[in-house]
Amino acid sequence: MAGLIVTTVKAIISFYQSSIGKKWIVALTGLVLVGFVTGHMIGNLQIFLGQEPLNKYAAFLQGLGELLWVIRGVMLACIGIHIVTTVLLTIQNAAATPQKYAVTKSQAASIGAKTMAVSGTIVLCFLIFHLLHFTTLSIHPEWQGWHDAEGRHDVYSLVIVGFQDPLASGFYLLGLFLLCMHLSHGIQSFIQTLGLRSRKIADGLTTASPYLAGLLFLGYASIPVACFLGILKPILAH
Repeated sequence: MAGLIVTTVKAIISFYQSSIGKKWIVALTGLVLVGFVTGHMIGNLQIFLGQEPLNKYAAFLQGLGELLWVIRGVMLACIGIHIVTTVLLTIQNAAATPQKYAVTKSQAASIGAKTMAVSGTIVLCFLIFHLLHFTTLSIHPEWQGWHDAEGRHDVYSLVIVGFQDPLASGFYLLGLFLLCMHLSHGIQSFIQTLGLRSRKIADGLTTASPYLAGLLFLGYASIPVACFLGILKPILAH
């Protein structure tokens, strides 16, 4: 039994150390994150239904208790693994690529591919800010005491008030744009990793990826824009 465990661990390490192994890990963690981002957007869009639906949804999530933190932990682990593995893969590819092909590869690369490192760093900062802003409420601890008429945490009002700040809304829009550009290129890389780029379905998914990213951007961006323009108004009965 012990020998089997050792053999399995060595196989996993060997797979991770290989270029294709890293690509698969980046692709799979990226796929998990795309699913989470999509689900998170659908939940957040309930803000347009009013205070009751959004606060009820937020209360349901909080009611998950430790399970919610497990989900958050998995997401954070996927983000960390995705970033670290991407960096290692970039270094490995750079070391393996002959200098004479550098110009050719640069010309062929898309804008998304060229800016993955920079956009990824900004997106990481954006995610940290988002957690501090609306999850832990570290930036505005006074929001902890905001409750609706049912005694639930008034997520509806704090989101609207938070996005009335032009700097916060501007940074969110920038972060969302880069995140969606990152996702668009990531989906294409995932398809390439699977080796499906030559197939008809793969070509369709590759073509659709910018549109999917665009829909995610519009969905997320609609919230800070509506809050900042006063289309959505807080219910300040705390």
